[in-house]
Amino acid sequence: MTYTSFRPGQKWLDTNGRPIQAHGFSVFEKDGTYYWYGENKERTRGGPFNTVWHWGVRCYTSRDLYNWEDRGLIIPPQPDDLQSPLHPTYCVDRPHIIYSETTGKYVAWLKVMSGHTSQSMAIMQADDFLGPYEFVTRIYKPLDMDAGDFALATDPSTGKAYIVFDRPHFELITATLTDDRTAVTGEYSTHYPGRVPPQTREAPAWFERDGINYLFTSGTSGYFANPTTVCSFIDWHGEYTDLGDPCIGDDTRTTFYSQITCVLRVPTTGQYIAMADRWKPGPLGRFGSRHYQRLIERSLQGARGDTFRNPDRSPRTVQPLAGKKLRHPENTSIARYVWLPIEWHGDKPVLRWHDEWRLQEPS
Repeated sequence: MTYTSFRPGQKWLDTNGRPIQAHGFSVFEKDGTYYWYGENKERTRGGPFNTVWHWGVRCYTSRDLYNWEDRGLIIPPQPDDLQSPLHPTYCVDRPHIIYSETTGKYVAWLKVMSGHTSQSMAIMQADDFLGPYEFVTRIYKPLDMDAGDFALATDPSTGKAYIVFDRPHFELITATLTDDRTAVTGEYSTHYPGRVPPQTREAPAWFERDGINYLFTSGTSGYFANPTTVCSFIDWHGEYTDLGDPCIGDDTRTTFYSQITCVLRVPTTGQYIAMADRWKPGPLGRFGSRHYQRLIERSLQGARGDTFRNPDRSPRTVQPLAGKKLRHPENTSIARYVWLPIEWHGDKPVLRWHDEWRLQEPS
């Protein structure tokens, strides 16, 4: 079928008629072509015996943002090597790709979790956005810290690049990247400290408007949705101003049962789109999300930030991968997508639910 509008939360098929499999995703634009890439879950079935978390990173391309052509696996899994971070049993999450003007390379960062080991990154690069990608670093800990959900960003005014990541689950870290985008420089700052799960922040999604930087972040409640918070800042390593929940009319306080993963500015119109995963689209997901929201409200009443103790900042030993297949009960292959237009109340971005909507026309 051919799409002429967005239908948030509904099943979305590619131009071959198959469900789009690009979760924990981001969208990259170059010369009028959009690249939607994310976790390929086509072989993830869930259940007590499922050992497949992902099947590589799949990419789709589009010229209109409605209809998407499957371009295949730009980062394939490595199912024959249990020592590879790309083995499908390991939790390869939220791929982000950034371009380095210095090297002319596309650099991919992947969050990797491996059973009992701590969280780290794998870093790859390629000459072309669609690959092939080769490893730069298989196991990398920025600032010798565990690293969870993250975003990569290039400041349009300076050309400097940054990574914003969840240090699970203590605080949000912003670190400056090297010019080749394959490591951090050592310059960093901490944000949202002193919170406790599920109030700690994860899933940062960065965007910029009129010289002001913004971050959407979610709380930590697994695959059950929770309220988003948006903050703004000018200085990457300065003060971040919390602007509260951006969702209007979201009585469940679950970000419309979704988790924002990236924000796209449409070059032809300047319109901003908040893009999200609805990880648990069925009734159980709605019930669980409402349950977690009640837990969050209770924790807000009882939490005391002054009793929070910062984790040890000493360097961490880089641990090997688990070396065994892991079980993953969640069936994330059924997750759907929620794309919503961003409106502006002054300098605050806000979101409203739409059953169906269309892009603005170029002026």
